[in-house]
Amino acid sequence: MLHHVPHRPPIHDFPADEWNVIEKGFHPELLAQLETMLALGNGYFGMRGCPEEGGPNAENATLINGFYETHPIVYVEEAYGFARTGQTILGVTDSKIIKLFVDDEPFWLPNANLLKYERRLNMKSGTLDREILWETPAGKQVSITSRRLVSFANRHVAAISYRVMLLNVAAPIVISSEMKANEPSAVIDANDPRQTRVFAGRILQARTSRPTDRAVPRD
Repeated sequence: MLHHVPHRPPIHDFPADEWNVIEKGFHPELLAQLETMLALGNGYFGMRGCPEEGGPNAENATLINGFYETHPIVYVEEAYGFARTGQTILGVTDSKIIKLFVDDEPFWLPNANLLKYERRLNMKSGTLDREILWETPAGKQVSITSRRLVSFANRHVAAISYRVMLLNVAAPIVISSEMKANEPSAVIDANDPRQTRVFAGRILQARTSRPTDRAVPRD
């Protein structure tokens, strides 16, 4: 039997609340747990609770119910009633990546000097809200506020509000909204037959692309 030592997060960074799941400090050792706890979904379309910057993450995934790949199940000995085909849920193109640059300095959580950090899954509004106060290496203070939702009214719709404000000095800002396909799969134990299968290589294949408003799409 597998034995895991329980990891107890600091109570002051995860205060109890009646309607909210709150994270008041960045804890990279809890990435996998928080991606699950802060995930949004409507039964058809879902996003794990990963940072908008595209990382760091344990398993970044945007998922659609019923979108999967099949593979044959091979047994050492055949028997009547054994399943012949397995199914592995696949992540679709990730479109929630928003990268921020201030004075050409990229915002990246593991390296950032965070004066304030809070994420809040609001169980009443169904939104994942984040408030960050980042101080750049040059001493410029940047307020970053975001809100993410997955719609219940229209199951195909998700939205992100992303707001940046310079607090103590002016500086050039670049916000890059990106899409990424074929995210690497989670690392699994190949010797454990209970775990799903991981596919090597590209699963999603691009069929066509076209530039819009002088933006060049990348495969």
